[in-house]
Amino acid sequence: MSAHAYPIELAFPDIAAHEHSDTGIAYVHTFDSGVDGPHVMINALTHGNEVCGAIVVDALLRAKLRPARGKLTLAFANVDAYARFDPSRPDAGRFVDQDFNRVWTAQTLDNSELDSSELRRARAMRPVIDSVDLLLDLHSMHEKSKPLIVSGPLDKGVALAEQLGTPATVICDEGHPEGRRMRDYEGFGDPRSPKNALLIECGQHWEMAAVTVARDVTARFLLLSGVVDEADLPDGWIMPLPDEMLIVRVTEPVVAKSLDFRFARHYTGLEVFADAGSVIGWSEGEAVRTPYPDCMLVMPSLRQLRAGVTVVRLGKIERRIPRSL
Repeated sequence: MSAHAYPIELAFPDIAAHEHSDTGIAYVHTFDSGVDGPHVMINALTHGNEVCGAIVVDALLRAKLRPARGKLTLAFANVDAYARFDPSRPDAGRFVDQDFNRVWTAQTLDNSELDSSELRRARAMRPVIDSVDLLLDLHSMHEKSKPLIVSGPLDKGVALAEQLGTPATVICDEGHPEGRRMRDYEGFGDPRSPKNALLIECGQHWEMAAVTVARDVTARFLLLSGVVDEADLPDGWIMPLPDEMLIVRVTEPVVAKSLDFRFARHYTGLEVFADAGSVIGWSEGEAVRTPYPDCMLVMPSLRQLRAGVTVVRLGKIERRIPRSL
């Protein structure tokens, strides 16, 4: 599968005005209402080329949104990668040294022998993230696919996704062999903790539609958490809910052994193969086949291909949830 070139439809906001904050952490702003309530975080730029979240967080900061209850943190994560974005090499803007969304274990963050631009940023943000009760991490995708929720593997994540109500597809998964995501960090990934998190893949990185999704899910997440009232939010952000939600359980990742991996066709995501044993690609000359009937491809892409990278995840449809009328 050759890499399809997608047009860049979005203007990347200048976020320099948001560098300084009362938290003492650059580009991380926390507002305290003084009234009891959860600490809610809206995070953008986990990857430096995923601009839809940055557009939303920039808009909320410029609108001076403040919580009516609890605390609200509005953050830009991998600002170094964002600053290096080059429209002529847009996929290279994902990170500087390593994927920011693969470093989130206490063991990794505490290991002083490990160093990278992303680790230094994660360590700087960690004190705030440690205090967050509800995290919404805004992402986008390499390929043009329908938006989806990544709920993590736990029931509490799936339940929160169902409460949010959109996007229509909920992906329940364990993450990536390469490292742990922020949405699974500490209490977010602990079934005994009341903390919870969702990661939203809003659409293809540079399409206008991804911003519409990012605004919708952000507005709904803030209302669901109770930290703001609807009148506090920008007009027109909330979109109609889908008629049905689909809960999909990832059963296994397909991990590249080397650069010698290719897909059978140009897949973009959420394709379903009716028959077990369907060939979806080749790895070092061997066919990669679907292990069961009605197997769904979750976020296939070769844009970050290297040994050890997950190139696609395989999912089973667990249930369908019609929206109550």
